[in-house]
Amino acid sequence: MKEKDLDFELSFYEGILKKNPKFVQVLFILGDLYTKKGWYKKGLEMDKRLVRLRPQDEIVYYNLACDYSLLKNIDASLKALRKALKLGFRDFRLIEKDSDLDYVRQDKRFEALILEFKKGKKRNFEPLNKLKTKDGR
Repeated sequence: MKEKDLDFELSFYEGILKKNPKFVQVLFILGDLYTKKGWYKKGLEMDKRLVRLRPQDEIVYYNLACDYSLLKNIDASLKALRKALKLGFRDFRLIEKDSDLDYVRQDKRFEALILEFKKGKKRNFEPLNKLKTKDGR
């Protein structure tokens, strides 16, 4: 995207947000545009607003993890990523390749966190041999 186009889109969506500060789709778009522009703190502000509006949305927490990684805050990034995974985020291919997570990916806790959820430790399924049929078998 050209810089001029990016600036136009930013101006357009910021205008919409001024009129409707809780417009979720616009907050998502602005967070992405700010990140593309390299304005990571502004992107973080949008995602923090989204957390307040959508506290059970795994995508919001994934984006928050990306923001914190771009800002080189490993602890906050891991915390947000853990929350995204707890809420059901399972796009491990994206997690492993997303350049926004490059910084946090260097921390040994990152791999441990991913392995923890890939192995399904956070699932609450009963083993098949303990399940019974309707007739008690």
